[in-house]
Amino acid sequence: MSEADNKAPGKNSKTNVILFALLLSIICSLLISLAAVGLKGFQIANIELDKKVNILKAADLIGNKKPAKEKINKLYDTHIKAVMVDDQGKILEIYDPNSLNFYVFEENGVIKGYILPINTRGLWGKIHGYLAFENDGQTVSGFSVFSHSETPGLGGEIESAWFQKNFKGKKILNTQNKFVSVGIAKGKAANLSEDKQAHYVDGISGATLTGRFLSEGIKQTLIKYDSVSITFRHRQLKTQKDENPKRINLKNTEQ
Repeated sequence: MSEADNKAPGKNSKTNVILFALLLSIICSLLISLAAVGLKGFQIANIELDKKVNILKAADLIGNKKPAKEKINKLYDTHIKAVMVDDQGKILEIYDPNSLNFYVFEENGVIKGYILPINTRGLWGKIHGYLAFENDGQTVSGFSVFSHSETPGLGGEIESAWFQKNFKGKKILNTQNKFVSVGIAKGKAANLSEDKQAHYVDGISGATLTGRFLSEGIKQTLIKYDSVSITFRHRQLKTQKDENPKRINLKNTEQ
């Protein structure tokens, strides 16, 4: 055997091991990238479907059990309409980066209420959800959480049915028609003074900070969308005087 053969690297040499590991890493990276690209469309579709589910849930059009995809899309297309307005509550037909976006839900062509997106700080990350109102512009009709990073069993209870259903019927105006928002109590809302009970839901034990952040986020959202709520309140006062209520048209609402 020649001296050159003795110096030739074997199959288990460090060089071959490094090359093999490098090649394997490249192949795995390519496969992961291809999978991510290939599944991106499905991921986007699932995210959009989950958003529709939570919008419908906030509007009390579905229960906690998720319906089939076809039913979700049919309910959404039939009852939900995306709306874009300026900071004065005026309908916009052309996209504006400074616009306010929300949803209205209809039944037989009549607007029954509206849904505001909630995007706020949580304890460990962002909380995204939807807060729905009746068409009187002050009574909450539903609440749902789209995504969050809160601690399971503690702050994570914000996605539980028992917590979300407590929002229904709460008011954002007090008896003097002053804005007070709706928030999460520290403990039971029933333990608060009578004048506050209509504006608070039961808190979550061990999740005081999550409740505080969510309360602040809801309040800031309601302040931001105040023109929308006022628009609905004015419309409600008008339709109450009419013997034959007409279909509600946001474009024709007087400010």
